Amino acid sequence: MAPRSFPAVAVIADAHFHDTGADFGFAGIKVGGHHITMRSWSDTRQSTRVFNESADALRAALDQVARRGIRHVVLLGDYTDDGQRATTETLRGLLQAHSDSHGTAFYALPGNHDIFGPAGRHHTKEFLGEGAISLSVTSDAAIAGENIIVSENMYCEGYPRGLNPMAAFGYFRQPEYRHWETPFGASDAVEDRIYTVTSPDGRNAYSLMDASYLVEPEPGLWLLMIDANVFEPRDGSFELGEEAAFIDSTAAGWNGMLRSKRFIFDWITGVSLRARKLGKTLLAFSHYPALDPFDGATGAEGVLFGETNVVRRTPVKAVGDALIAAGVTVHFSGHLHVEGVTRRGSSDRSVTNIAVPSLVAFPPAFKVVQASQQEIKVETVELSALPVNERLCEGYCRETEVSREKADPAFSAGDYGTFLRQHKRALVRHRYFVKEWPAGIVRAIGDKSVVEMIAPLVGSSGGVAAEFDGAADLPMFELIADWYCLRQGASLALAHIEPERLILYRSLALRLGHEPSTHDGSLPSFLGIFFGALGLFLDRAEGGSECLTLPFPVLGDVVPA
Repeated sequence: MAPRSFPAVAVIADAHFHDTGADFGFAGIKVGGHHITMRSWSDTRQSTRVFNESADALRAALDQVARRGIRHVVLLGDYTDDGQRATTETLRGLLQAHSDSHGTAFYALPGNHDIFGPAGRHHTKEFLGEGAISLSVTSDAAIAGENIIVSENMYCEGYPRGLNPMAAFGYFRQPEYRHWETPFGASDAVEDRIYTVTSPDGRNAYSLMDASYLVEPEPGLWLLMIDANVFEPRDGSFELGEEAAFIDSTAAGWNGMLRSKRFIFDWITGVSLRARKLGKTLLAFSHYPALDPFDGATGAEGVLFGETNVVRRTPVKAVGDALIAAGVTVHFSGHLHVEGVTRRGSSDRSVTNIAVPSLVAFPPAFKVVQASQQEIKVETVELSALPVNERLCEGYCRETEVSREKADPAFSAGDYGTFLRQHKRALVRHRYFVKEWPAGIVRAIGDKSVVEMIAPLVGSSGGVAAEFDGAADLPMFELIADWYCLRQGASLALAHIEPERLILYRSLALRLGHEPSTHDGSLPSFLGIFFGALGLFLDRAEGGSECLTLPFPVLGDVVPA
């Protein structure tokens, strides 16, 4: 008998949907006769994601889903910009309309941008108003001043209220589900899905809802949807439920799960045992990576830049060990907007983490999973060829005119992939250089070419240009931007970087790259480690593929809780 094959499942991570038609109490910028609730470029170039393009990207992804006849879609967290009331409601309508038209079922997980703690939190964002003048929109009435708009629609809800708009998308039992449960049992009532977490000093204890669930959308296929948002109470005195009373879930993820939600691992173990006994194919999902999605290639970051966001968000080895013991073999994650496949364990007992890129960061893509009882096939669907929204680019141009800045090359990009690559360049200059890079290194780089920067490493500048073809004309800044593109995009980045550059980068890595342990604080040492990491990024990119096949199941013995 041929092994059973299941319908395809699309996995969309970090859509960060922003509604450019949202009502936040101001008219927005008028472009081409249309008012747009548009976030500013000055904010966008400092963010690891773009904002205004998210609606077009999500609709394009859903169009692909419909075109392929895919009936099941996992939303892998951060489905909203920042959980704003108005944004979440609009997203609900968009998903419901797609479901009504195409019969699509959505299965959502919360990310750190969708919901916060038990009571929620305020948000303040920068938008473009009439005449492309920047203004702030806030949900906090205590903030007042010129060009500040107060709107309750900007508020991000907490558990469980923030789940209500998305209730039909997996969080609660639906009639069509063949099986549905939570870590606490069969009930989907909020009061039956509560756990307690306490601050280290014992003064602050909270009863919080966990939104994890197991669903069987097709006979024999189990989707294990894990709420890995962790809100750990701080020591000290706080108003009940206020934002400051909790450590933000952003950098906690699975590391925080080990500390505060151990009951989830017990549940996973039980689910894995039942899946084996009943012959179910089990796929696990959470917003946060369970293994280092860069597979160790970013080890140089901590040495060069200190505790960056990537360093803080890297899961510890104990997470992978715990999931292997619990019987998880395949886990899909988002959060870091990265393409990557990481495997840990032995031949008979292992876990593979498949990192799904974001729709709103370079490179934009989602995954399609085709599972059977023997293997799973994972296809990457890239959205780089999408057209750029000309109205948004006109708005950005008007903003930079008002601020008397040069128009960014992103504004004239020919497609969405190029736009996001240019956004990565702006991100390097306006975020990474400012927040992470040593100021002395940034000053030393200035506007120099690659050949000018590497001459001290090889002893003279005379033969450098001949040895490293293309280094004389390439600005060092361009190499740095491509370094970040390769870090995030892995194999998907290769098609976006000029072939001659890739040849140059490999030569630099082989000739000049060093291990992080050699760092002595000097510029030559910094560059050597930087080029060493570049080589690892190239290895990871060249070893990757847009289509992946994994034997499944690859379970060893599950260790009972």
